Amino acid sequence: MNQGQHAVVIVGYGGMGSYHAKLIGQANSLRVVGAYDIQTDRQEAAVQDGYRNYDSYASVLNDTMVNTVLIATPNDVHKELVIEALKAGKHVICEKPVALSVAEFREMVAVAEQTGQILMVHQNRRWDEDFRIIKQMYDQETIGGLFRIESRVHGANGIPGDWRHLEQYGGGMLLDWGVHLLDQLVFMVDSKITSISGRLSYILGDEVDDGFEAILEFENGVSALVEVGTTNYIPLPRWYVKGTEGTGIIEDWSLSGRVVTRNKDVGRIEPKPIQAGVGLTKTMAPPSEEATITEALPQPFEHASSFYDNYVAVVEGTGVPIVRNEEVLRVLNIIEAIFTSARTGQAVRDFDLY
Repeated sequence: MNQGQHAVVIVGYGGMGSYHAKLIGQANSLRVVGAYDIQTDRQEAAVQDGYRNYDSYASVLNDTMVNTVLIATPNDVHKELVIEALKAGKHVICEKPVALSVAEFREMVAVAEQTGQILMVHQNRRWDEDFRIIKQMYDQETIGGLFRIESRVHGANGIPGDWRHLEQYGGGMLLDWGVHLLDQLVFMVDSKITSISGRLSYILGDEVDDGFEAILEFENGVSALVEVGTTNYIPLPRWYVKGTEGTGIIEDWSLSGRVVTRNKDVGRIEPKPIQAGVGLTKTMAPPSEEATITEALPQPFEHASSFYDNYVAVVEGTGVPIVRNEEVLRVLNIIEAIFTSARTGQAVRDFDLY
């Protein structure tokens, strides 16, 4: 291994594992050297992609030329694999959700601290361009102070794959997609959550949720709706945000959207009544053209580096993690609160690890 390179073995060479391999190939200092998977077809796929096939997890951990293990397995075995790798002197990148509970992740972090190894969670959706646009709007108050944030992911294909349908493997949409949207939200809004209420959907008859809705109230006055659905043949916008001076919308990942703000150069113009159903309304009449300004979405803020380059910097002691374990722990705690709220039918308060 050349100086400055970090040899990586991917554990779990399915969809995400092979995707990691492609992305790591674009990083400056990481190099995938092999993969380990219990399924024969995935072993063959790794070899076809040019990687060494390890015949056991022990052989991965015993390879002194490997300094990083990347875990991309089903969720229920993350804790065991991560702890074994840390104790074997390996640094670890783990797919989300890193654990099935706050208690599990505390164990993992404790081992990382004891061994002095790096554990980073792949919360890659912090790099999504749509999110980075909304965060820029929040930070720069493009439409005034944001007080309402709606973040949704809608599909109509049900729960994907096989193990994601089963509770024992950590399936369900709250753990699958909710962990992404909640991570984005708390990374953006630097404030304590004062209450949270959640509702899970079981329309498809699986033992795990096929979607959920959660309402989060922040101490700084921001109210957020986070929603995931897999039975939506007509999706709602990916983002809908309201500020004191306007409204912003991003329809989907193609970034179609706009920002509409109040025209500060024009005084208040009394709205004209419109026909609404069988009645008239001024309250819901659209503002006049001269009263508002419609603009394109702003440019997204930029992270200092990619996830992988940031990981290398952390391992080499030249940078701090963009995804901090304290934030990961907080998101897991929020997920547990949503499960509690859905089970009890009550809002949960005084729970945030902020």
